[in-house]
Amino acid sequence: MANKLEVTLTKSLIGTKPGQRATAEALGLRKVNHTVEHNDNVAVRGAVAKISHLVTVIEK
Repeated sequence: MANKLEVTLTKSLIGTKPGQRATAEALGLRKVNHTVEHNDNVAVRGAVAKISHLVTVIEK
């Protein structure tokens, strides 16, 4: 596994379920094209998997 994950919100949260919005907020994603960097662990990967259709991920 990589040490870091770079997560970018690529689609809008408008029309998504409240749980998906909460997951994006928990990851620190605020606006479209906002990028955050997280340590690569199981919890972050699970959160990214929950909103995988809204984000792009780059392993660093």
